[in-house]
Amino acid sequence: MKNQLREKLNAAMQRLQKRFSSKDAEQNASVETLVVESKAVLEKPLAMAYQLLGDRSARFLPLFTDLDANLQKAGLKFNFKAYVSLTLLASFSAALAVAAASPLLLCLIFKMSVGSALLFSLGAALFTWVFTVVGFYLYPVYQADKHRRELDDELSFTTGYMAILASAGVHPEKIFQSLSTLDVPLAASKEAREVVKNINLFGLDIISALEKASRRTPSERLRDTIEGIISVIHTGGNLEVFLRNRFKTAMKMKRLSLKKYSDSLAVLSEVYVALLLTGPLLLVIMVSVMAVLGGGSLGVLSPDLLLSLLTYIGIPVCAAGFLIILDSASPKW
Repeated sequence: MKNQLREKLNAAMQRLQKRFSSKDAEQNASVETLVVESKAVLEKPLAMAYQLLGDRSARFLPLFTDLDANLQKAGLKFNFKAYVSLTLLASFSAALAVAAASPLLLCLIFKMSVGSALLFSLGAALFTWVFTVVGFYLYPVYQADKHRRELDDELSFTTGYMAILASAGVHPEKIFQSLSTLDVPLAASKEAREVVKNINLFGLDIISALEKASRRTPSERLRDTIEGIISVIHTGGNLEVFLRNRFKTAMKMKRLSLKKYSDSLAVLSEVYVALLLTGPLLLVIMVSVMAVLGGGSLGVLSPDLLLSLLTYIGIPVCAAGFLIILDSASPKW
């Protein structure tokens, strides 16, 4: 009886080893594919911007103090100095393009005077430069916050999956290896791939790899979980009990977040109706009535130009901002 049980355990261990080895190859292939795709998209613009403004952008680096940390938390594999160079190059290029095209469009289409067109194009170019710089600065912040929300939303599933593996006696390194190669990957699978990469490629031990992942992750809840796993490994505690407790805590937090989201969704719907439905309709009626009565112009802006700006710029920008706010507030699961 004991021999049969021992043979079954050995066969199960061999199947687990084959499963993990095959998933290692799949994981390495997927990681290489993601790296190649990300490099192919932004390699040329980053390289060109760094060649043109690499040394000159050093004086602007203190203005982007938090950008380097946000790039790492967002998981964007961009060089900090190259990204700042790309920000400056894109902002100045967009501002010059707007400054050159605006006078022609305003004079030919809207029949504005040359002085008014030049003054308006100068303001549009300045607005474009500021908007582009702010956009490049906020993009890593938005990506890091999005990744943090995904990690927090899926933390209950992550800790539950890890608790199941820990209850089967799987080593912590194999737990993160299995988490990184899920058929339907979680947000934590990206963090787990970094842990596995640091162990297999850079030769770090499991504790050092987890400490590095803890410093890099944007999620405070996942950071607490990783630091708890490190403490359990240090003290030789029961990893299964710890992960089960974290799973129960994460489920409670998820119920509270869903209730909070349902309350905030009612407020967002009221804001949408007032800002994007009723507001533009009232403005169109007011400008049309003022134009009929002989007024309605705002400085150099005629009623037709005001309606065009409201229709083609104001409403789309407000709608895009509302979609970003809605996306940032909505849970993923």
